[in-house]
Amino acid sequence: MAAARSGRVLVTPELQHPGRSARHGAGAPTYAARVDLSSPFPRMTGTADVSVRPALPDDAAAIARLQVVTWRTAYRSVLPTAVLDDWDAPSAQGLWRAAITSPPTPGHGVLVALEQNTVVGFAAFGPPELTAGEQSDPAGPTTEISTLLVEPRWGRRGHGSRLLSAVADLAASGGAARLQVWLLEDDGVSSGFYESAGWAPDGWARTLDTGDAPLREVRWHALLGSETATDEETTREGGQ
Repeated sequence: MAAARSGRVLVTPELQHPGRSARHGAGAPTYAARVDLSSPFPRMTGTADVSVRPALPDDAAAIARLQVVTWRTAYRSVLPTAVLDDWDAPSAQGLWRAAITSPPTPGHGVLVALEQNTVVGFAAFGPPELTAGEQSDPAGPTTEISTLLVEPRWGRRGHGSRLLSAVADLAASGGAARLQVWLLEDDGVSSGFYESAGWAPDGWARTLDTGDAPLREVRWHALLGSETATDEETTREGGQ
């Protein structure tokens, strides 16, 4: 899924379609999940075997381990070797602990997916930073998913869909009208996952300067709404 970036990566935004709004109009896809605004955590309970909940400080080590394992397993062919091989586990744990205990804004958050008591996936989200020349979307406030990863060995069990649904519910309850995520252009698994949930590219792209071969990302989005296009259980997860 959308991979968090190394601190050494510089971002240079590119606008594929100047002046094009991220909102596609009346035919734009809406998020394929029910949004119950009566509860701040409508999807957090799950079942006895699987669940999603807000991350706790003690989850930081598991999140950092899951991140590097997933990167090395699923993204070895696209991420720079230095990012994968020069992994600083203590630093990563510290950054995730800070993200959990001291989020920069009330709109930032970290969720974890559990298989019984094991952390098998996580998602981080928050208000996006506008790139140069970009204006706020006319649809309303946006929440950006900075990272959504499920460890490959736990894939195809619904964890990715549950994380995505939980982020959507929390974003909507916080007043967001729209979700967005940056995906590697060559990451067909992630793009297939989001497309199956009703997302689509919004016309923006950017290039990441990694110190190695540049990485190109495309931004996807979905409008939050109460209508259900497909049930969570039937959404194709593409390994998530």
